[in-house]
Amino acid sequence: MKRFTAVFFSFCILLTASAALAASKPSVGVAEFTNDSSAAWWYSGAGRDLSSMLTNELTSTEKFKVVERSKLEHVLSEQDLAASGRVAKGTAAKVGKLTGAQYLIMGTVSSYQENTAGGGGGLNFHGFSVGGKKNDAYIAIDLRVVDTTTGEVSFTRTVEAKSTSYGVHGSGYVGGMSGGLGKYENTPAGKAIRGCLIEATDYLGCVMVDKDSCIEDYKAKETKRRENTKKSIKIE
Repeated sequence: MKRFTAVFFSFCILLTASAALAASKPSVGVAEFTNDSSAAWWYSGAGRDLSSMLTNELTSTEKFKVVERSKLEHVLSEQDLAASGRVAKGTAAKVGKLTGAQYLIMGTVSSYQENTAGGGGGLNFHGFSVGGKKNDAYIAIDLRVVDTTTGEVSFTRTVEAKSTSYGVHGSGYVGGMSGGLGKYENTPAGKAIRGCLIEATDYLGCVMVDKDSCIEDYKAKETKRRENTKKSIKIE
C-alpha cells in the first residue's frame, strides 16, 4: 500500500510538472511572410511556404505551442495581415482572442543577393555536376514578434544566412522545403533560406524561452551585424 501511495504521488508530481512545463511554453502563430527584396525565387505562394517552414522549425524545438496555420488563416486574411505586414493594437488583440496565440511572429525578406563566379570545366557523374562555377547566396529576414494582448512589438531582429556552393548541382531527391521552394533545396538559395529560418528559430527560443546567457551572445552578434552593414555602405 505504501509503495502504491509513493508511486501515485510520484505520478501526480510528474503530471503537475508536465502541465507546468506546457503552460510555460509561449503560444505563437506565424503570419505569412512578405518580401521587400529582389529575390528571383520569390513567387506568389512563397510567403505561405516560408511561414510553414518556420512553423515546423519552431515546433521541432519543443519550446513553443505553435498555433496551426489553419486556425490563423481566417483572422489573418480578414485583417489583411498577410498582405500588409502591419499589426494595429486592436487587430493584434483580436488575433490573440480568436486563435489562442499569445504572440504573432511576422517575417519580411528584406535582402537577397546571389552571385555566380567562375567558368566551365566541371565534371558530370550520374546526374551530378561538380566544379566549374562558384555560387554564393545571402538572405536577410526582418523578424517582428507582436504581443497579441497589447499590440506592442516585443522582439525585433534581422537574421542573416549565407551559403556557398562550388558548382555542386544535383538531380537527386529534393525534400524538406515547403511548396514551390522544394526545387531550391540543394541550391545555395535553398540552403541560405533554411539557414536563416534556423537562425530565426534559435533567436526566438533564446529571447522568449531560455532567457539566459544566449541573450548576450545575440547582442554581440547584432552589434557585429550592424558594424558590417555600416562598412558595406559607401557614400560618394
